Amino acid sequence: MSPQSLPDRWTEDAGWLAQAIDPKARLIRLVRMDEPAYRGASFLDDRMFAAPLEIRLASLDEAIAEAASVERDDARWIFHIGHVGSTLVARLLGELLGVLSVREPRSLRDLGFVEETERPKVAEALRRLMSRSFAPDQVALVKATSFVSEQAALLAHRAANLFMYASPANYIAGILAGENSVKELTALHAVRAARLRRRGIELAGYERSDAHRAAAAWACEMTSLESAAEAMPDASILWADFDVMLADMDRWVGQCAAHFGFAAPPDHVAQVIAGPLMRRYSKALEYDYSPSLRADLLEEAASRHRVDIANALSALRRDAASIPTLARALERAERES
Repeated sequence: MSPQSLPDRWTEDAGWLAQAIDPKARLIRLVRMDEPAYRGASFLDDRMFAAPLEIRLASLDEAIAEAASVERDDARWIFHIGHVGSTLVARLLGELLGVLSVREPRSLRDLGFVEETERPKVAEALRRLMSRSFAPDQVALVKATSFVSEQAALLAHRAANLFMYASPANYIAGILAGENSVKELTALHAVRAARLRRRGIELAGYERSDAHRAAAAWACEMTSLESAAEAMPDASILWADFDVMLADMDRWVGQCAAHFGFAAPPDHVAQVIAGPLMRRYSKALEYDYSPSLRADLLEEAASRHRVDIANALSALRRDAASIPTLARALERAERES
């Protein structure tokens, strides 16, 4: 199909989201958005098309060329290991004045399919496009999908970043507590093994239980964050254990806001924390969810799978002895948690 023309003045604000790219077909999918649409969307991947939206399929090369005119390059970024409350934190920070929260646009995932030689140019275009907002004093906060961490050094190497994780024990228990997360774990196990191998990491024997597969998932995503941090020395990175955050979310929202340079008067932060977001499932606000419910689910899963979790943690510690990146990840989790 022939590409459509790019919208007039589309680079001037965030009104047209660069939602997806197809590097082979040389297309970009732009989706018409306003501030309420950004605020309401848990994810900006293809799940957003459950409702009718105005879409424009245009030339990727023309879009890259026009993105060079975007003067802003000041988005803040959240990278994470998955299932660690990043959507909740992105929503909470998005309630602060002057913050546009942009959650998991598919185009950042698509960046991984761009030829390696072209990837820096496309990443720069996406970085500028993600920095657009609706007012000069409004700043974009972009939360990426977990495996986009492998592109973090291209997207956010000079930016303020929040890197979110959980301790391996809580991560494993959290995965095992949910039927859908266990299904996802099985489906992605081979993919994560391949990602680890590309970083020179080989984990053997992690197929023996769901707890071991969850431990391998933690190792994959955490070493991805550790590698990203090593590759972006000019970035400002705040590391945060989600369960530590939950214990004092008022303080952590204020700390994140200060890190990102957001205005966060204590009374406003307290109002946000006391609001409905802390009592709802952040990926689907129609469902109840709370820190106490999370704690109960973690405790139940940890008890039910106690032996498998203990064996999986032992495997991680064993392999960390010969894998420096994994050793750093475990040390960080033990130090900060």
